[in-house]
Amino acid sequence: MKAFFEAPAARSSRLAAFARDEEGGLIIFSLFLFACMMLAVGLSIDVMRTEMARTRLQNTADAAVLAAAAMEQDLDPQRVVEDYFEKAGLADNLEGVSISQGVNYKTVSARTNTKLPMFFLGMVGIDKMEAKSEGTAAAGYTDVEVSLVLDITGSMGSNNKLPNLKAAASDFVDTVLDPSQPGSVSLSLVPYSAQVNIGTDMMAQLNVPRDHDFTSCVDFDENDFRSAGVSRSKPYKHMQHFQYYPSATSPIDNPGCVQQSYEQVTPLTENNTALKAQIAQFQPRANTAIHLGMKWGVALLDPSMQPVMQNLAARGKADPKFADRPYSYGRSNTTKVVVLMTDGENVDTVRLKPRFYKDQADADLWNLESVYAHASARGQSWRSYIDTRYSAAKADSMLDNICDAAKALGIIVYTVGFEVTPHSANVMRNCASTPGHYFDVQGTEISDAFDAIARNISALRLTN
Repeated sequence: MKAFFEAPAARSSRLAAFARDEEGGLIIFSLFLFACMMLAVGLSIDVMRTEMARTRLQNTADAAVLAAAAMEQDLDPQRVVEDYFEKAGLADNLEGVSISQGVNYKTVSARTNTKLPMFFLGMVGIDKMEAKSEGTAAAGYTDVEVSLVLDITGSMGSNNKLPNLKAAASDFVDTVLDPSQPGSVSLSLVPYSAQVNIGTDMMAQLNVPRDHDFTSCVDFDENDFRSAGVSRSKPYKHMQHFQYYPSATSPIDNPGCVQQSYEQVTPLTENNTALKAQIAQFQPRANTAIHLGMKWGVALLDPSMQPVMQNLAARGKADPKFADRPYSYGRSNTTKVVVLMTDGENVDTVRLKPRFYKDQADADLWNLESVYAHASARGQSWRSYIDTRYSAAKADSMLDNICDAAKALGIIVYTVGFEVTPHSANVMRNCASTPGHYFDVQGTEISDAFDAIARNISALRLTN
């Protein structure tokens, strides 16, 4: 009661002392800091919850699109993604699925989102936070264009070489043409001997005035081997139909331009059954012009042949799946490969002298008897009927040129020398993309070589 009745001056002094007293001031500040820390912890918890939700969605999306985009996946990609999210209990968080696919590729994307209620951020006006994620997976196969150029010359009839080649080539076709991936790999089969018969339909697409109706081989000039393509406007010569060595039959049975349907070029197909049936019918024929086989093998990879293939496909003479091939050079996801095989060497290229071969009537005459038989019946030398168009050495040079032209454009060149001479081995090794792309084989080793090449091509096809 004393303090209550203190004089005003005394009370004023006590209040001033209380105001100056700093004991307990840190408690208020500490309480403020504690509140801030709790808020920070709360914010961290909300952010962590959001990130955990986003991570879960991202992991589910990644797994889902990888499974959906796999080339071996036969189920609908949309359904595959949805199933993944349903099983994860996240179906409501899947906002959309995007799919792009073709014959040999597939791209799948999934978009997700979730809006989590905030326990602590609500104190600062943020009631919910979004957790978005997106996953994309792409898979596919590289488009591969292959030319298989096979020597079916007369020398292949010895030492069981042709049966060994048939077995090796058939296995090659089965390995390269994977039926589970239709439209991915196109294969052109180019049998050659002294020439390459491209068939009536293909030759009709080129500027080659026909001199006869028996076969369809084109005579190129030396400069034509300096480039990969074949012109549709440049006039080419139709090769003569004749056989200059003895024949026991009439009509002739082994002309320089092979004449059986199974000896013709088969362009850009994936029909392994038909290709193997064609290979099984091969017979040893005539002599050797490796450069001509290579010229057509390369040409069937060159985009200059695309209009030809388009026209043939429109007429039902080629596989419509490959009507837009050969693709342009430098196109992404495209690989072009030539596999060139021989058992011999280039020889001199001969043709009948112009005065003995002027029109269809002359062609009819030479279809009935060989040059040798015709000359012998008249007491003449068969050599007086022919000219050497170019030498074996010139043919080797032309082969070098077309091999160089192919490699310069990025075409992969594999070569196989089958029981060849050292000279031919050097020629074929020089043609290959690298020395490692050349195979020197004997007997049944040819199957090992073709198998190795086929497996390499199959590996090139795979992308992810």
